[in-house]
Amino acid sequence: MKISKKDALTWFEFFASLPEDEELMTGQQEIALSVFSQIEDAVDARNDALLAEIPGLKSLDGRTYYVGDDSKFPKGCRSCLLGTGLSAVRKTNRCNIQCRFCYNYGELDAIPPIGEGLWEIGGTKYRERDMDLLLSVSNRPTGIAYVYLEPFMEIEKYYGMIQKFRTAGVHQHLYTNGLLANEENLKALGAAGLDELRFNLGASNCADSVIEAIALAKRYIPQVGIETPMTPEFLEAFLKKKEKILGTGLDFINCAELHLNPNNIYNYAGEPMYVCRMGYVSPVWSREISLRMLRMASEEDWGIVVHDCSNHTKFARDMHLKAKEGGWFGASSWACEFENLPYELFLPILRDENFRFLEEEPMPAGFGIGDIIL
Repeated sequence: MKISKKDALTWFEFFASLPEDEELMTGQQEIALSVFSQIEDAVDARNDALLAEIPGLKSLDGRTYYVGDDSKFPKGCRSCLLGTGLSAVRKTNRCNIQCRFCYNYGELDAIPPIGEGLWEIGGTKYRERDMDLLLSVSNRPTGIAYVYLEPFMEIEKYYGMIQKFRTAGVHQHLYTNGLLANEENLKALGAAGLDELRFNLGASNCADSVIEAIALAKRYIPQVGIETPMTPEFLEAFLKKKEKILGTGLDFINCAELHLNPNNIYNYAGEPMYVCRMGYVSPVWSREISLRMLRMASEEDWGIVVHDCSNHTKFARDMHLKAKEGGWFGASSWACEFENLPYELFLPILRDENFRFLEEEPMPAGFGIGDIIL
């Protein structure tokens, strides 16, 4: 069904009023899914129009979009989207700041430790001395990423592990907010063999010290870039310091579409939201900011790659990874992070007079307001 926006709002106001643990009946689920589809179609159409306005837009085998010099496209992203996936290596369960967009917002003091001397890879705990065995018996990934949470809290513990993967010829990248980076530890990372360093510049609101760290990192590490969720706050701060940031010599900016989970979603209550393929929930403006960044980079010739790391990109990533793992046709790990979607958080977009559905039809018989829907 192609439900009208007016009917969609009425039904979602009703769904939002139900007790949190009350499941929708089958017919009601059909209505809810129709509304989510109508919203997503309208969002996709707006984004397609923005994509059409970007000069020099490029595609990576239909899996993502970017602008700029192909040689500067992050190799970690190539591994993720075209290689054998991207294995996460976990070590540090602490962070030195708390960001409102963080997936672990509100629970940073309760993140389980990996364990002293241990690393988590593929759901299993290893010691550094186990790496030779692991690399000899397993299919080596084209790339790995050090995540969870701020590695520079104990960065000296990473050098030996990085050397192991370097010897094995595995591409490695690491994420940081950059606040604890300095010439000594950046030089040590480069000497150990780190291939790529990604700064979440939005975490520090484009702090000058982090911008300086990006420039320092370029002296020692082959690929250096920014990867941060696209928010209005980041865009405002970035534009104020654009010339200084681009002057660091960085290679790329990954414009991550902000997706929300139960930890951080209420930090964005009141914002217009949509659901991508019934998986990730995101504010509508996040990808719009990404596409604005791509257009500016192309029109102004920034000399770097600016990458649209969108929900669609992550959807493609999950399909690709399952295929590489030998999954059945259509298999994917793409899923919604909410046991029950909070319907009240979609009321703002349904109340926005400037947001319109692409098609609207009268409700089918038995599905109208006031009907008993089973």
